[in-house]
Amino acid sequence: MIRLLALLCVLATPALAVEPSEMLADPALEARARDLSAGLRCPICRNESIDESNASLSKDLRIILRERLTAGDTDAEAVDYLVQRYGEYILLKPQANGANWLLWGAGPLMLLMALGLGAATVRRRNERANADLSADEQARLDEIMRD
Repeated sequence: MIRLLALLCVLATPALAVEPSEMLADPALEARARDLSAGLRCPICRNESIDESNASLSKDLRIILRERLTAGDTDAEAVDYLVQRYGEYILLKPQANGANWLLWGAGPLMLLMALGLGAATVRRRNERANADLSADEQARLDEIMRD
């Protein structure tokens, strides 16, 4: 029983949604199409490439991509054609230019702001703790810290 379960887990890998009727006869062209479609997001499915998605829109996008490549478009031209129609959202790895710089920089900027706020809070807490001691207590604390 355990062996059967292990076998089923191994066989349960995600299958590509590309149907045999969509595949191109030229293996080199098909390889280019597969490489490009792996980097394009399905507009319906969240964070799934059009190569993996079973959505009808993804099928249409795969067909359009293959038609563009067959027509002689370069990889960049084929992807640009789809980006013009569906926006940059279709790219699984969006380009870092224009308005996207704000999105790319927001994460590190927020991290730096949080670190600065944390450091200021710790510093303020330490200053308050030391300010609450009288002169005699501070002298005694300093004496203990030296030993």
